[in-house]
Amino acid sequence: MKKNNPIPQPSNTSNEASLRLGRLILQLRKLESAPRVFGAAGALTPSEIHTIDAIGCDGGVLMRELADRLGVTKGAVTQIIDRLQEKKLVKRSPHPHVPKGILLSLTDIGMDAYRAHEEMHLAFYNKLRAAFTEEEIAIFEKCVTKFSEILNE
Repeated sequence: MKKNNPIPQPSNTSNEASLRLGRLILQLRKLESAPRVFGAAGALTPSEIHTIDAIGCDGGVLMRELADRLGVTKGAVTQIIDRLQEKKLVKRSPHPHVPKGILLSLTDIGMDAYRAHEEMHLAFYNKLRAAFTEEEIAIFEKCVTKFSEILNE
């Protein structure tokens, strides 16, 4: 006679944690879809400010290098750079040593947006540090790393 092996059911605690995690993911999605104001640059979408962040303030970056940093196609980078250039946040210039290379750099307003984005992240991390102990932060970071690894499997 064949034994029935029931599928183990998660505990109530697991269900609650799963629901909270689902809500957190929804909150993060909402944050990642809404434009925010970054200094004199005004309202920017998450993809715009993350592109500005990827260009950085260290000088310039090649279009193809930026596409690699962002994990998108060169065509996608071209579209977003067109928008950022129209908003006077990014400038294109020929690369002095790479034939057909386009060098991207931030304008003064783009640098202002970059700094405002950095300040926003710093304020957020300061809030976290005020709300959690060092041990809780270490556990949280470990959990986020493991969660990310599981999602990438």
